[in-house]
Amino acid sequence: MLRRRMGYADPTSGRDLLGNRSLCFIFICAFGLVTLLQQILYGKNYIKRYLDSYDGSYDYNSTACKELRQEIMDVKVLTMVKTSELFERWRNLQVCKWQQNMVETNNFKTSLSRCCNAPSFLFTTKRNTPAGTKLRYEVDTSGILTSSCMTSCTTTYAMYPTSYPKDMPYSKSQFKKCAVVGNGGIIKNSKCGKDIDSADFVFRCNIPPINDKYSADVGAKTDLVTINPSIITERFQKLEKWRRPFYEVLQNYENSSVVLPAFYNTRNTDVSFRVKYMLDDFDSQRGVFFFHPQYLLNVQRFWTVQGVRAKRLSSGLMLVTAAMELCEEVHLYGFWAFPMNPSGIFITHHYYDNVKPRPGFHAMPHEIFNFMHMHTRGILNVHSGPCT
Repeated sequence: MLRRRMGYADPTSGRDLLGNRSLCFIFICAFGLVTLLQQILYGKNYIKRYLDSYDGSYDYNSTACKELRQEIMDVKVLTMVKTSELFERWRNLQVCKWQQNMVETNNFKTSLSRCCNAPSFLFTTKRNTPAGTKLRYEVDTSGILTSSCMTSCTTTYAMYPTSYPKDMPYSKSQFKKCAVVGNGGIIKNSKCGKDIDSADFVFRCNIPPINDKYSADVGAKTDLVTINPSIITERFQKLEKWRRPFYEVLQNYENSSVVLPAFYNTRNTDVSFRVKYMLDDFDSQRGVFFFHPQYLLNVQRFWTVQGVRAKRLSSGLMLVTAAMELCEEVHLYGFWAFPMNPSGIFITHHYYDNVKPRPGFHAMPHEIFNFMHMHTRGILNVHSGPCT
């Protein structure tokens, strides 16, 4: 009997288990995955190397600039990325020539007009605060003032409605190009003085030093400057003795107007009206205005919604907010809230000293973060590097 030869089929026949073909396929897939992750995680570096090879400015609406602007807008909150990462994205964006986006700008102005209305309520006036009007202090919310006698009527500096201008001195979009100049160390060695002085209207914060030593960076022109009553208290002894030195400081600002937050609390009210009557005594033609407390409260609410939560907004943010309604185009100089510039180099807090603010009072980093987004959207122009 012939035995049938039993045949057994090899289940692995025809396959290449972990052979050359399989290993090659795995390698290709792994390479593709790594490349994809590099594009996702480090794509900005490819963009940066590409931009570094270009000598000049990119158009605002170019593909490269749209991608760079989107990188800033992707950071929804300040704590979402490390500061160094934010700086790199901001630094990359500087190759793009800034251009105002009229749609974004007008939408922002409309929002401000609805909530705050600087052309009508930025300062107290006879029109918006007639005799008998009741006002509340910004922080002393239990204190109510009547405009017939804002402070204790027994004091020499009792405030009457005659101290107010008849109406607001500025109107909506009155100025074409405005410069708002902060005191940040970021402006030091910027050579932005000529750019600032070329603006139609210049706002400045808290009577900073204006002289030949700094003029190349910060300019000399001033149309409106804020005065924090705490500066008068600390540096000029509430004007009880140091009236002439304070007046001489103001002379550096020629005939620019001054504005004070007179209704922050009762102490500010008294000091603010010392300034008013002192300038009257020296026969000054300088305009002296007081922020309307309701305007500042409305501005505070507006920026709280934008993520700026602080005990009090900075003077710079108050001026920027007002400028957005009074000017067609707004440029910021000297606004920065970090100990390093975008290149990672340490800078002083102010361009003239390194005195730090009281901790926990302002939310400066969040203010600057909002300005970065507004710059990216074409609403205002933040200058954080040398002017050319």
